[in-house]
Parts: sequence; structure tokens; C-alpha cells
Amino acid sequence: MSPKASIEALRTPDARFANLPGWDYAPNYIDDLPGYEGLRMHYVDEGPSSGQEGDGITFLCIHGEPSWSYLFRKMAPVFTGAGHRFMAVDMFGFGRSDKPVDDEVYTYHFHRDALLAFVERMDLKNVCLVVQDWGGLLGLTLPMEAPTRYTRLIVMNTGLPAGENAGEGFAMWRAFCKANPDLNVGKLMKQATPILSDEEVAAYDAPFPDQSYKGGVRRFPELVMLTGGEGEKLSDIASEGVETSLRARKFWTKDWTGDSFMAIGMQDPVLGPPAMQMLRQMINNCPCPEPMEVADAGHFVQEWGAPIAKAALEKFGIA
Repeated sequence: MSPKASIEALRTPDARFANLPGWDYAPNYIDDLPGYEGLRMHYVDEGPSSGQEGDGITFLCIHGEPSWSYLFRKMAPVFTGAGHRFMAVDMFGFGRSDKPVDDEVYTYHFHRDALLAFVERMDLKNVCLVVQDWGGLLGLTLPMEAPTRYTRLIVMNTGLPAGENAGEGFAMWRAFCKANPDLNVGKLMKQATPILSDEEVAAYDAPFPDQSYKGGVRRFPELVMLTGGEGEKLSDIASEGVETSLRARKFWTKDWTGDSFMAIGMQDPVLGPPAMQMLRQMINNCPCPEPMEVADAGHFVQEWGAPIAKAALEKFGIA
């Protein structure tokens, strides 16, 4: 991995994160990840340390597009309340992490390698991986690099694409993002999740004072390893993750021996029930019994996160 210390990046002012509803966790930062020196990554770390006696389970939560760790605020108290460790990381370009200004910096492996470096630096063990959206596209590829670190999985509305045709819904979403380089993140979150209050909408807008902070937001839709119609070919930037995604599919099918829990936001038009049932077939013994169906939830299913987290802990026998 080549050094990335020379990358020009913006840092969202701390004041924008003051008094967020349901989110009073102290920020933590690391700015010397190998290959990313000088770029500051934010993470939340609450609850017992994995080094203490007992189960020492770490719930590692990875967000997607265009959200940040705030998305897990309804799951966090359930995990910590049961005596477990809650960790959530903001990918570069999102949340309280630094935001490179050049859109071309954001590539599949730029993000994936940063997550791998974070897990190694924190020396995480007995990990329950908690993923959704790009948190899954990337996060589901992490365990195959260090299988002994991961023991459990909570997976929600995501996938492991490898060049398939996603259809009109995805094509429209990608075209919309391309036509709106200054995407109104809060408005998008409200449209997808009508239960959000105005204060919660503002929390999703907080990382992005203006368009110059939104390189990661703009770029993720272009990186998805899916086409939007028959006969369409993957772009070069979208092709980058295909081989890794295929390796991950093989790992989850043949090598995964951990415990898994799946929750599906049933109102998601792109990564809803059909996509999740396809993913379910790729994950060994996932789950038994049937997935949890969250009838009113759309794509951002973590907004219904408390009952999901409770059901997962009960399924794992660690409530």
C-alpha cells in the first residue's frame, strides 16, 4: 500500500457534532494507520474491553452510504447494556473522519485497506461484525483475512456484488447521485426513513458543511460492483472489488463457522428481501431460524435497531 499522507483532506469542525440526539459518546481518533498516516479516522469505543474476563465480545459496526456511526445509536445501548463492547468506525469521507477532497482518492481498496488496518491496529478479537450497505460490501470481506478474529455476524440490507445486473432501481439511484454532486444527505435520509426527527436529520447532515466534504458520498455509488441494465458493462472503478467480493462469497459459503443473524428492512427497494435471500444462501448456516423481517424498515434498517440488537443477542445466547 502506498503512503497516503500527502492526500489533501478536510476535517469537519467539532461544533457540528454537538448535542446530537441519542449520541453522547466520546470520540476517539487514530491518525497513523499504516499507509494512511496523516489522515485521521474516528471511532467510538464503549463498554467492556475485549481484554477483560468473560465473553469479551466486541460488536464492530460499519456504516454505509451516506451515513456514519450515528446510524448505530439505537443498537449501541443494547450491546453495552448486556455487558459487551460497542465499536463503530467512520470510514474516511464520512462522519467525524477526515474527508479527502479529491473524489478519485475514494476507491474500493482505499476503504477496505483502511478497515483492515483499523482492525489490526486495535487488535480486535472475538468480533461480532455488524454491517449494512457499504458496511457489508466492504465489511463482509474482512473476516477471510483474519478468520480467528471473528466469531459472529449481524447482517442487514447489504450484499456481495460481483458484476451482476441490479436493475432499474439501482440505475436510478446511481444516476441521481451523479446528477447531484452536492447531495442533500439529511433530506435523503428523511425520505428513506420517515420516522427521523428534524434533529436526527441534522445529525446526518452534520459531517458535511458543504459540497467539498462530500467526495466519499459522491463516489460510493460509482464503486458498486453492479450494472444498472442488461448489456451494461462495469466501469473500471466498479470492477476493482469484484475479485475480492468473489473470494468473500467463497469464504462465507465454505469456511465461515461462526454464528449469524440476519435482519431485513422489508421496504428497501434495492437491497430488500430478494437481495437478502440471495446473500443468505451465500452464508453458511445463516441464519437458523429464518431472518428477522422488519416490516416498516427501509434501507437504513438500523433506525429500528433496538429490537434487532435484542433479537440477535438472544439468538447468540449472550443477552
